[in-house]
Amino acid sequence: MPRIRAALIDIDGVLTVSWKALPGAVAAMERLRAGDVPLALVTNTTSRTRASVAARLAGEGFPVGVDDILTAPAATAAHLREHHPGARVLLVNTGDVADDLGGLTLVDADGPAPDVVVLGGAGDAFGYASLNRVFRHVRDGALLVAMHRNLYWRTADGLDLDTGAFLLGLERAAGVEAEITGKPSPTFFATALARLGVDAGETLMVGDDIESDVLAAQRCGINGVLVRTGKYLPETQEAADGEPDHVLDSFADLPELPELLGMRAG
Repeated sequence: MPRIRAALIDIDGVLTVSWKALPGAVAAMERLRAGDVPLALVTNTTSRTRASVAARLAGEGFPVGVDDILTAPAATAAHLREHHPGARVLLVNTGDVADDLGGLTLVDADGPAPDVVVLGGAGDAFGYASLNRVFRHVRDGALLVAMHRNLYWRTADGLDLDTGAFLLGLERAAGVEAEITGKPSPTFFATALARLGVDAGETLMVGDDIESDVLAAQRCGINGVLVRTGKYLPETQEAADGEPDHVLDSFADLPELPELLGMRAG
């Protein structure tokens, strides 16, 4: 591995669980900051805006600001503005991310038929009636876009189902394949690298999801680091179709990687 200059870091399960800092995570982030390491927090979180994410992390002691955050909703809005300008968009999402969806024409469930249906994060919004409505719109020709296809995520109460568990059924039933705008989309990683002004080969991606975070990043030429926190399960790692470049017990161990000499402070 070449010398590393920058880091892409997942949030849920890596830095926090249910928005509470994991042991040692704040101190590790402070070491990266002290070493002037360019970093971006790249997350499929769909329940909060970038500003809200930054504020919550700062409240836990992390030295980050809103410009450090790249979320799936923000990436989705940018994608739709570029590739589907003026489209009527029906959003099915648990959480209010309207502030990060500027420039989109959002329609209500009872409004005009949408040109695009966007699935955000799973939760109470993913009831039978709403999913059946999505199915019918897609069958009628609406484009299906999903912010991610994560199957589950870690909360303080354990693992909860996420969007991917429902998306698989919708795709099969409607006979379509959704456009994915968050991780593991190569476009999402390319956007993050462009923000930092670095090449893939000199960047790390740190995540707890071996498929969407780590192997997806490695397929883009980014060096992958899997942490054994959050949604990590040994059986998931064993069943994966690739090997992470590195596996760490937690994000707290990141500054100790030998390849990170340029990132280490003190």
